[in-house]
Amino acid sequence: MSSDDFLPTASLEQLKNRSDILHHLRDYFYQRHYMEVETPLLSHETIVDAHLNSFVVSADDSSRENLYLQTSPEAGMKRLLAAGARSIFQITRSFRKGEVGKLHNPEFTIVEWYQAGDKPADQMKFIEEMLQTLVRKCSHKTNPCLLQPFQSMTYDEVFKKYFGMTVLNQETESIINQAIKKNIVFPMSFQSVSQTDWDRDDLLNFLLSEMIEPELGREAPMFIHGYPPSQAALAKVAEKPVPVAERFELYYKGIELCNGYHELTDADELEKRTKAENRKRVEHGYPPLPAPEKLIQAMRSGLPDCTGVALGFDRLLMLLSGKSFLEEVIAFPFPRA
Repeated sequence: MSSDDFLPTASLEQLKNRSDILHHLRDYFYQRHYMEVETPLLSHETIVDAHLNSFVVSADDSSRENLYLQTSPEAGMKRLLAAGARSIFQITRSFRKGEVGKLHNPEFTIVEWYQAGDKPADQMKFIEEMLQTLVRKCSHKTNPCLLQPFQSMTYDEVFKKYFGMTVLNQETESIINQAIKKNIVFPMSFQSVSQTDWDRDDLLNFLLSEMIEPELGREAPMFIHGYPPSQAALAKVAEKPVPVAERFELYYKGIELCNGYHELTDADELEKRTKAENRKRVEHGYPPLPAPEKLIQAMRSGLPDCTGVALGFDRLLMLLSGKSFLEEVIAFPFPRA
């Protein structure tokens, strides 16, 4: 341990800036009549995602039950919506095991909110106004791009622009052949199996992160929407000629800032997707997780039509402050926690 490991990695000036932006962010929600809520960080269950791992805490009682630090406050907030809440937000901590790096910390600050009756387009406008309000109050001199009108493209459009072909209605083999033509170097996780066994979503996610994401939001923040149905997570699927998940993500300077869903309200479909995600977890070598039974019960009681958004506050603060690493805007990141 070095002699300065007790010190924060962010300057006190930067931490004051963090406090100010949190204050303005809360004001933005209060002025629009959102209710601030609190839900458990530690719960008996968690949202099941094939690629997210929770920190597991052993209960100190005879039940030998595992408890889970939440990867997001989603389940608890949706239970509040089912109980009658309509416009709610939360600024809290979330936890994701194994996520450490320039843009990741296992414990991070998340801003999550839900608006009953809203469609994704409504919330994309809400986000644009919110971020531009923060820039005007805090850091417009260093972020003129955030004051430009936000851009919007579909998932297929960005693949066409940066990869050379649309992908939603293409065979996996055609996507692989296009990648080979572009001399894409695949990681060992792909090379160790035959191409006929490649997971389509893993392939698309790799191409998105390697070829496309670094280019997004360079001139102005950009929303990407219309994701593959297989990547719907807890979003509804629009049954168009080519079905798409009703979700969006916002990118700025090549970094994902937030994601939003036209939220799934069908409890039976949630059960089906949970089982599918657990099967993927086992295939990836991860242990299965218990189904979010309380959320399923809440959805059966009546989850209203709504759109929800989760925003990574630490990343937002990093970009607003002109920094390059999360540790520059967090007092005590994981290595110093």
